[in-house]
Amino acid sequence: PGRREQRVLRGGEEYLAISKQSFPLISRAVRPPPGERDAGKGLEMRKLVLSGFLASEEIYINQLEALLLPMKPLKATATTSQPVLTIQQIETIFYKIQDIYEIHKEFYDSLCPKVQQWDSKVTLGHLFQKLASQLGVYKAFLDNYKVARETAEKCSQSNNQFQKISEVSGAVDSTFLILAPLPTALLYKPIDRVTRSTLVLHDLLKHTPADHPDYPLLQDALRISQNFLSSINEDIDPRRTAVTTPKGETRQLVKDGFLVELSEGSRKLRHVFLFTDVVLCAKLKKTAVGKHQQYDCKWYVPLADLVFPAPEESEPCPQVHTIPDHELEDMKMKISTIKSEVQKEKAGKGQSRAIERLKKKMFENEFWLLLNSPTIPFRIHNRNGKSYLFLLSSDYERSEWREAIQKLQKKDLQAFVLSSVELQVLTGSCFKLRTVHNIPVTSNKDDDESPGLYGFLHVIVHSAKGFKQSANLYCTLEVDSFGYFVSKAKTRVFRDTTEPQWNEEFEIELEGSQSLRILCYEKCYDKTKLNKDNNEIVDKIMGKGQVQLDPQAMPTKNWHMDVIEMNGIKVEFSMKFTSRDMSLKRTPSKKQTGVFGVKISVVTKRERSKVPYIVRQCIEEVEKRGIEEVGIYRISGVATDIQALKAAFDANNKDILVMLSDMDINAIAGTLKLYFRELPEPLLTDRLYPAFMEGIALSDPAAKENCMMHLLRSLPDPNLITFLFLLEHLKRVAEKEPINKMSLHNLATVFGPTLLRPSEVESKGHLTLASDIWSHDVMAQVQVLLYYLQHPPISFAELKRNTLYFSTDV
Repeated sequence: PGRREQRVLRGGEEYLAISKQSFPLISRAVRPPPGERDAGKGLEMRKLVLSGFLASEEIYINQLEALLLPMKPLKATATTSQPVLTIQQIETIFYKIQDIYEIHKEFYDSLCPKVQQWDSKVTLGHLFQKLASQLGVYKAFLDNYKVARETAEKCSQSNNQFQKISEVSGAVDSTFLILAPLPTALLYKPIDRVTRSTLVLHDLLKHTPADHPDYPLLQDALRISQNFLSSINEDIDPRRTAVTTPKGETRQLVKDGFLVELSEGSRKLRHVFLFTDVVLCAKLKKTAVGKHQQYDCKWYVPLADLVFPAPEESEPCPQVHTIPDHELEDMKMKISTIKSEVQKEKAGKGQSRAIERLKKKMFENEFWLLLNSPTIPFRIHNRNGKSYLFLLSSDYERSEWREAIQKLQKKDLQAFVLSSVELQVLTGSCFKLRTVHNIPVTSNKDDDESPGLYGFLHVIVHSAKGFKQSANLYCTLEVDSFGYFVSKAKTRVFRDTTEPQWNEEFEIELEGSQSLRILCYEKCYDKTKLNKDNNEIVDKIMGKGQVQLDPQAMPTKNWHMDVIEMNGIKVEFSMKFTSRDMSLKRTPSKKQTGVFGVKISVVTKRERSKVPYIVRQCIEEVEKRGIEEVGIYRISGVATDIQALKAAFDANNKDILVMLSDMDINAIAGTLKLYFRELPEPLLTDRLYPAFMEGIALSDPAAKENCMMHLLRSLPDPNLITFLFLLEHLKRVAEKEPINKMSLHNLATVFGPTLLRPSEVESKGHLTLASDIWSHDVMAQVQVLLYYLQHPPISFAELKRNTLYFSTDV
C-alpha cells in the first residue's frame, strides 16, 4: 500500500497543479455569446473544481485503506492464545474508520463516472447531500478519538509487536493515524476532509446557476456541513495539546480569546487563557523584530479559588468611562471610508505602500473601536483576594466564558500557588497553544475572505420548545459588525409557558456581518436584583446558538426556515436577505389612496393638513410613552406589527388610535421610519440632493450656514413643515439621552439616509461594492441631518421671511 499511496499522491499533486493552472485559461478561450459563455464557463469551472476534489478524495480513500490494513491481522490474532490486542482494544482504536471508508468509497465511485462523462445534464447535488447527511459518523469518530489515542499509546508502550505495526502504518501519514505514537499527531484528517468538502461546495455553488437542479441540494449540503463544523469547532483544534505541570498532572487549554480588561481605570486588551484548572490573563510582550513573541502574565486565578460574585453582592463597579455613541458611530464611518479607499487603490492598481498605510490606519481605528465599544461587565473574583473586571460587547461571550469555567469547576479541583518557574513554563506554553491568533478586527482578514453581508436580514423568530418548566421567555438577536457583536432586536416576553410562540419578524441592518446569534432568556421580575449597573443583564440565559451568514447560500427571495439547538432547547426561525443595493430603491405605491409610497404633497392636500396624520400620530405616541425607551428608533420593532399599522394607516382605519395605544412602542417608531423610507422621493427631495451633498462639504461656517438654510427654503412647503416638525421631535428625544441612550448623532445615523437617500441609486454605477455605495454617501447624509439637529431652533415663518441669506442658485 505504501508504493500505491505514493504513486497516487504524486498523481494527485500533479493533477491538482494542472487544475490550478487551468483556471486563468478559461477566460482566454474562444468566446461564444455571453449567455452561452457564462453557462459554459460555469460548467467548465465546476468540472475543474470536481476533478481536483476527486484526486484528493482518491488519496484520502487510500489513506483510510492503508490504516485499515493492520486491523485484519490484529483481529485474527485476537482469538489466539497470544493476541497482540484484545477485540475491545481493536474496536476502540479502529472505531468508525471502516464506516468512514465505506461512505467515501461509495461517494467516490458514484462521482467519478459523472465527472468523466461531464456535460450540462449531469447532476450530482444528491451525492453531496447524502455525504453531508452521514456526518454523524464523523461525530462518533471524534467523540471516541481521545480514548482511541490513549488506548493506542498504552498498547504501543506495553506491546512491541503492536509498536512495530503502528510504526509501519505511521509511515503512511502520521498526521492522520491514531496509531502514530507521537502525541503531537493530533491533527484530524477526517475533519480536514469535511472542511475541504465545505470549501468545494462553496466553489460549486459559486459556479452553479440558481435555477440548476443541483443548486438547492448543494446549498443544503453546505448548510449541514457548516453547522457540523461550527458545532464541533470547540473540540477539534489541533493546537490544544496538553501541558504537563512539574507535578506531572495534565493541564490542557480549554478556551482562549481577546477580552478588554478594566485595569487601574483604563481599558487594556488582554489575551485570556482558560486551562483545566486555572485562568491566566496575559498580554503580548513587545519584542524586537525577528525575536520570538512571548506573553507576559498579568495575573492568574486557580479555578478552585475562582468565584463569580452574584450581581446583588458584587462590590460597586468602578466608574467605567464610556465613549459617547456618536464617537463610536463616527469611528465606524471613518473605517468604512478607509475600506472604500483601499478598494479604490486596489482597483486602480495603486501603490502597495499607499495600501499598507491605509491598512495601518484602519487597524488603529478598529483597535480603538474594539477597546472602547464593550460595556457589559464580566467579573471574576479570587476568594483569597482580588477581583478582576472585563468588559464584553455581548452577553453571548459572557455566558460562554462563565459556562466553560463552571463546567470545569464541577471536577474535584485543588487550590495551589504556582512557583515563578511553573508560571514561566505555563505562560511560555500560551504562545504555542493559543487557538485565537489575531485580534478580531477586519483589517486582519485576508483579501479572499468573505467581506460579509451588507444590507438587511429579515428574521422571523417563530417559537421555542424543550423547556423543563414554565417561565417568562424572550429571545434577542445579535449580528457581528466591525469585529464584534451587537444586539439588534428583542422579542416580547412570552409569559408563563414552556412553548412560547412569538412569530415576530425583525429587519436587521447588516454592516459586513457574517454571523447571526440567537439568545434565549428567562425574564427576571425580581425587583431586588434590578438596581444594577446600567449594563448588567440579570435575566438568565436559557440557551444560545449561532448561524453562519454565508453570502453564497443566503436565501434572498424566499424565506428559509431553520432550527437552532441550544442546551436541549430548539428555537425555530426563518430568514431571508435583501442586499443593500436592492433595499436602497424607493418604489412608488401603485394605488394613490393610501399614505405609504405616496408623495407627501398628495397626502397633505387630501388630508387638508400641514404634516401628514401618520407622522403626527406616531410622534405623539412616541413622546407619550417611548421617549425614555432605551434605543428608541434604533431597536427594531416587530415587522408584523409594523405591517399591521401600515395597513391601518393606508386604509384610514377608524380604530387607528386604539391600535396605536396597544402597540409596542418600537413598532410605532418603526412605522414612522418605514413611512419616510417608502416615500417615492426622499423628504429632502431628489432635486436638492446633490446640493445638500455639496453644502455639507463646505469648510467655511458662514458659507455652509447660508447654503444649508437656503436649501431648506427651497423645499416644497409640506416637505419643509414636516421636516421641521420631525426635527423638533428628534431634539426632544435626544434630551433624554442619559435614559434612552439616543444621542443626536445616533438619531442622525438612523434618520439621515431615510430622509435624504435619493430614489435613484443607479447613478452610482461607478461604485462597485454595496459597502462602497453605503459608506460613500451615508456619512454625508448623516452629517446633513446632524447639522440641522445641532442648529438652534429653525422656525418656518422666520426661514421664509429671512432675507439675510443671499440666494445661490441650486
